[in-house]
Amino acid sequence: MQDQVIFFDTLRQGLWVAVVISLPILGIALLAGVTVGLFQALTSIQEMTLTFVPKLAAIGAVFWLSMGFMTQTLVSFFHERIIPLIAGG
Repeated sequence: MQDQVIFFDTLRQGLWVAVVISLPILGIALLAGVTVGLFQALTSIQEMTLTFVPKLAAIGAVFWLSMGFMTQTLVSFFHERIIPLIAGG
């Protein structure tokens, strides 16, 4: 019974870390998509590359800026939760 509790608690924490890590990229992708979509609707420009390139550039920039935060969050999760479970603690 205790093993199941530890497993599900670790799984819950891992999913939460995944949400926290992906939030900056998904948020900027949503914001860029809405902005480009609004621009396309207002100007009646229906160019496919207009939706792809700005969103890709915004995602790349945010990924580059938040890479340290993402790495630190993931390393912290592994040091506090996963490695002690592997080591038997």
